[in-house]
Formats: sequence, C-alpha cells, structure tokens
Amino acid sequence: MPEVPKITPFAYYLLLLTGWMALAPAGLRASEDVTAAWELLARHQPSEAAARLSAPSGAGEREAALARAVVMLATPPVSAHRLQEVADQLGKLAAGDDEIASAAAYLTGRLYQVYFFQPDYPRAAQAYEQLAARHPDSNWAQLGLVKLALLRLYALPEPAEPAARLAAAEALLARLTRPDLQRDLHIVLGRAALFHGQPTDRVLAHLLAADRIGGMAGLKRGELQLQIAELSRREGRWEQARTFFQRFAAENEADGRLYTVNLKLAEIAARTPGGKTRP
Repeated sequence: MPEVPKITPFAYYLLLLTGWMALAPAGLRASEDVTAAWELLARHQPSEAAARLSAPSGAGEREAALARAVVMLATPPVSAHRLQEVADQLGKLAAGDDEIASAAAYLTGRLYQVYFFQPDYPRAAQAYEQLAARHPDSNWAQLGLVKLALLRLYALPEPAEPAARLAAAEALLARLTRPDLQRDLHIVLGRAALFHGQPTDRVLAHLLAADRIGGMAGLKRGELQLQIAELSRREGRWEQARTFFQRFAAENEADGRLYTVNLKLAEIAARTPGGKTRP
C-alpha cells in the first residue's frame, strides 16, 4: 500500500467543494490565518473565513488568494459577475508552477463544468487537459482526468457516436497513475458503456478491472459486486456470477437484497449440473 499523504485543511475543503473525498498532496506552507480560513470553509462559514484572510503575506499569499476566490464562490448570493471574478482570479493563480497553480486550474475546470449558470463544457475540458499537460503527476491533474472522462462520455458535443465517446474516455486510463482513480474511472467507463448500449463484454471488462484494483468497502463494494454478478448471470457466465453473488452474500448478511441474491444463487446452481459454466 502506498503511503497516505496528510490532508491539509486547504485540500480537505477543496475536496468537499468538488465532491471528491480522495487523497490530496500535503506540504502547503500557509499562515495560521489561511489554515484557519480553510477550516472555517470546511465548516460552511465563509464570512468567518473571509475575516481571517484580511492581510496574509509571504509564503502563504498565493494560498490566501486561492482561499479568497473560494470564499467568493461559497458566499451567497453568487452572481454571474462574481463567478467571472473567481474565474479571473483562478486563471492568474493557475499560471504558476506550484500546487496552488494545479488546484486553481482544477477549480477552473469545475467552475465551467458545474458552477456557471450556463455550463461551458468545452472550456472545462480545456482546463483539465491543460492542467494534465502542465502538471501530469499532480493529484489535481489526476482528479481532472476523471472529470474530463465524464465530459467526454456525456457532455461534449464530439465525438457523438457512443463507441467513439467511450474510446475517447478510455484513452485517459493510460495517463492515470493513482490506482484508486484508475479504479474509479473503470467504474465510470463500465457504467457509461452500459448507458450507451455497448456490448456487455465491454461493460464487464471495466467493472472486473475495477474489482481487481480493489480498495473499496461497504456499499460501493457491494454495488460493484452485484453489478458484475447480475451482468455475468445475464450473459450465462455462471461461475463468475456465482463468485460475485457469493462474495456479496458473505459480506452483506443484513442487506435486504440478500433474499434475491440467494434466489439467483439457487438458479445458477440449477443451471450448472456437473460444473458446467455456460448453457
């Protein structure tokens, strides 16, 4: 297992903001006021955070500028004019070469993807692509590649054909270095393949790859097991279906779906006399 980096208040808040409770890099050198501001933002207190950002200086100034931009984004009411101000501030910060630049570039993508009243998906995709080109090993760039995959799968006008959309998103797998994000992208790709009506073999290839990477627990792990099991059952892959239904049953003894799972296990047993795995 790789060493788990510490999550700073800055990283914690930005991950809350963007919906990704993933690991973020540590090592930021912020002042006490900036650190306190991130903690206040994480507690949904933007006004109090703004008060702590009155006059930071020195090593924490760029992080403070990023925090001010986020305060603007988090303080209602948010107008189109304010969103543009935030975009301008993030653009200036993204021109640097430090972690603040990577975070600002990532947030620029998120801004155009979900915060503007009229999303600009091509500009969001451009932000993620530029971030990955400039800082490919940054955790923010890695997160951005998964967001870029979602845009390619569902939002960008081109490519329009479903198989081509999937191929464009699959190409991003080779650029991911974090196993947890590789796993997450495999799940995204598998479910997108199902959504776009692609062959079940293509769906299962991604879901099985996600299972091999592992690292999930609880409901997410159970959902993946059930999806693999059910798709395998529909394809007549009886032993694979049995394996994943049994894993789910062993790990989720109190789940309300266990009765249905046991019925399907009984069906599989009836269909595989003598150990046959296909009809």
